[in-house]
Amino acid sequence: MEIILAKKAGFCFGVQKAIDMVYDEANSSNNNIYTYGPIIHNEEVVSDLESKGVKAINFDEKELNDLSDCTVVIRSHGVGKNIYDSLEQKNCDVVDATCPFVKKIHNIVKEESEKGKTIIIVGSEYHPEVEGIKGWVNGDAFIVDNEEDARGIDLDSNTPVCIVSQTTYNPEKFAKLVEIIGEKGYDSNVVNTICNATNERQKEAKEIAGKVDAMIVIGGKNSSNTQKLYEICKNECENTFYIQTAKDMD
Repeated sequence: MEIILAKKAGFCFGVQKAIDMVYDEANSSNNNIYTYGPIIHNEEVVSDLESKGVKAINFDEKELNDLSDCTVVIRSHGVGKNIYDSLEQKNCDVVDATCPFVKKIHNIVKEESEKGKTIIIVGSEYHPEVEGIKGWVNGDAFIVDNEEDARGIDLDSNTPVCIVSQTTYNPEKFAKLVEIIGEKGYDSNVVNTICNATNERQKEAKEIAGKVDAMIVIGGKNSSNTQKLYEICKNECENTFYIQTAKDMD
């Protein structure tokens, strides 16, 4: 039996950087260490960090009020400006592990919305990265994840809009949704913010899935990246399996 391992398999640059930063803090800081949500949607990594005393919390109002003398690591997905403001008020030490490519989107939507443009974010509405991007918009933003969402946008023609994408979004879906929005006659500034590493992984996965008898996609069950890779592979190879650990093969 021949086994093909994707050359792009593994964590992307932004995620690996965030993971390394948390481990560095765990090994060097005397503070209580928290991550804003799971540092990565991978239960194996999160569990190992918990064994080192790192807690992942979602910071509802009560959790935020209880914080003191701690270090908070912002995960690679990023967060909205209000979270930074809240942590500053609590005098928390903040370690910002936001992916540089995500941080770039924050800057884009902040600047473009301050110019009066309507922001359209192509991505999954409740994904933490999208929630973080929205948190840098001056005003409201539209979240578009399917053709129905795109067709449902109702603005005056020639309205200035800026369209960005979740970094892990499917490039083909992004192009299709941008096409639908473009038919509305808005004054559109389209910024393709899909991460190149994501694009390359998806292309490679599609290519491999198209020539094998079975495909295995390994990743966290809550990982948007892994879910999208699974969808792409499943379209090419019916025998595609989504697993998290070797135990799932039993």
